[in-house]
Amino acid sequence: MDFRFTEEHEMVGELARKFAENEVRPLAMDIDRNADVPKELIDKISELGFMGIPFPEEYGGGDLGEIGYCILTEEIARVCLSTAATIGGHVSIGAMAVYLGGTEEQKQRLLPEMCMGEKLAAFALTEPQAGSDAGAISTTAVRKGDKYILNGQKTFITNGGIADVYSVFAVTNPGAGLRGVSAFLVDKNLPGFTAGSPEAKMGIRGSHTTDLFFEDVEVPAENLLGEENQGFPLAMKTLDVGRIGVGAQCLGGAKGVLELSKQHALQRVQFGKPIAKLQAIQWMLAEMATEVYNMENAVYRTAWMCDNNIPFSRQSAMTKLYCSEAFGRIVDHAVQIHGGMGYMSEYPIERFYRDARIMRIYEGTNEIQKLVIARDVLKQ
Repeated sequence: MDFRFTEEHEMVGELARKFAENEVRPLAMDIDRNADVPKELIDKISELGFMGIPFPEEYGGGDLGEIGYCILTEEIARVCLSTAATIGGHVSIGAMAVYLGGTEEQKQRLLPEMCMGEKLAAFALTEPQAGSDAGAISTTAVRKGDKYILNGQKTFITNGGIADVYSVFAVTNPGAGLRGVSAFLVDKNLPGFTAGSPEAKMGIRGSHTTDLFFEDVEVPAENLLGEENQGFPLAMKTLDVGRIGVGAQCLGGAKGVLELSKQHALQRVQFGKPIAKLQAIQWMLAEMATEVYNMENAVYRTAWMCDNNIPFSRQSAMTKLYCSEAFGRIVDHAVQIHGGMGYMSEYPIERFYRDARIMRIYEGTNEIQKLVIARDVLKQ
């Protein structure tokens, strides 16, 4: 087995690493404090082609697959999880839903602009009463002639308010449960569609998270994403891919705090010597490094399965579950190694500690991941 990246993957990793260090890291603290990823930074990300990394060249993408996307995400998340989440909301679930479920005409029309970052995308499934129970969504879409009329509300939508196109899931066949949900492409400028104010969050504060409101929004019938009443399978297929990206976010964040912890341990002197010489610190660093190694294997093996069209739903859930739990343990060790300084907001460890917590919740809580995994284990 060959575990090496291709030359193209190595190149995108080097480019992403330099960009993260030179352009993102200097802004990371302000992104958190101001609760905003500057448009100028998003524009620079787009200019480098990062917004289209996994998609085929025929749609304007980088043709580097999920492995390429995970490499990019890891490097950005190493310095700023808010920026990584903003990219992920666009690439990994927003545009990905179009790629996985769109007609050829829809993909040719929308993906080139999405890949260039000229149109930002978002994925709108969650509702106030439909979180883990995604089948309980109540937003409706009623067919009237050549249009669908959407009414309802979505909540906790990443890139809400800054996206140009939303993949929105709504009930088209009431009473049919999961088999009565359809997906639609909703333009931000359609009358009756509004986004709420950004939520004030504990972590990934720079990533915009809002409610969306639909009041008699007329969506052209050609904006039906996939087939009518086949929206729920598309949502699950999209989230399978998205969960690999969450694993990559955790991996990048974990590598970032491990490096910061190593540097601190070598520089911080107590009892007349660097704390790196203390066994208690060495053991924490060893545990962190071991977790990172396992996270890396989970992320890139699952990404490889995705790129090679090998069923990966179970592995995606495992990757999201393990990496988010491991990241929580790693960043907790990082705070302990830094001591009081790790608790202060002027140091990046405190920000990573807050950012890490959402990883066990969004794109399917870890409890839901365990259900997905267990059902597949029992089915086997």
